[in-house]
Amino acid sequence: MSHSNQALISDAAEVRATGKRKHLFAMLAVAIAAAGGAYGAYWELVASHYVSTDNAYTNAEVAQVTSQVEGQVAQVNANDSRKVSRGDILVQLDDSDARLVLRQAEADLKRAQAQQVAAQADVDRAAVDLQRRDALAGSGAVSGDELTHVKDGASSAHAALDAAIASVALVQARVDKAKLDLSRTIIRSPVDGVVARREVQLGQRVQPSVPLLSVVPVQNIYVNANFKEVQLESVHPGQKATMTSDLYGSDVVYHGVVEGFDGGTGSAFALIPAQNATGNWIKVVQRLPVRIRLDPAELAAHPLRVGLSMTTTIDLQNKS
Repeated sequence: MSHSNQALISDAAEVRATGKRKHLFAMLAVAIAAAGGAYGAYWELVASHYVSTDNAYTNAEVAQVTSQVEGQVAQVNANDSRKVSRGDILVQLDDSDARLVLRQAEADLKRAQAQQVAAQADVDRAAVDLQRRDALAGSGAVSGDELTHVKDGASSAHAALDAAIASVALVQARVDKAKLDLSRTIIRSPVDGVVARREVQLGQRVQPSVPLLSVVPVQNIYVNANFKEVQLESVHPGQKATMTSDLYGSDVVYHGVVEGFDGGTGSAFALIPAQNATGNWIKVVQRLPVRIRLDPAELAAHPLRVGLSMTTTIDLQNKS
């Protein structure tokens, strides 16, 4: 084959290859355009109506149980993870001292009441005596000095009665306080829930306001979803939300309602807040906790615990 024929064959092959590449690039361009159009349509019709985050965790208003009186722990009926109902006895303190104080106060009350009865009798006698002297004063059978003396006695009797009444009220207050202190030796659960962070031990001497344990109301757990601030423009209280937990996986879907927004971002309430007014500053997108109430029936069917991870999606179509 001549050199010229080989050149012609090579040129033809190159032309075919170039045409094939152009065709492939054209197909790629069409595919990219179609994908972009599909994504744009998906964003406009679906994605723009929702905001999602996996930075969400369960939380609850945990009840901290403390003692209101000083005493030694005689019995502990609560262990971590135990379910309790409101009013159940969690801890019982030794009530020997409280009972002694109550008995002493009740004895003092009986004594004060007896003194009040005696003072009332003195007032009654003084009143009768004064009435008799007043009746005789007109006839001159009773001197003025004697009448004055009787009146002074009646006034003294009334003063003694007033003091006795005040004493009874004061001792009655001591009795009421002793009864209250005795009742406080029994520490009950303030809410329904699950016991957590038990720190109290049998035989321990506890002081007022020292935490003994906590009760987590798992039936009232809610979700704090930490959305970026740029996602919150169209988020409002009352909008519907769907959530899945890492505990149960995507097969279990929770439904909830947006209740409101926290008072500040996480960085604002941090133990050491950021000082953006000092040194070099780099803008960081902040996250604001959004509180979401869970459906109680779904929560009862699939219980959660505080601190579990949740993936949260809010439906923005509700504009009210």
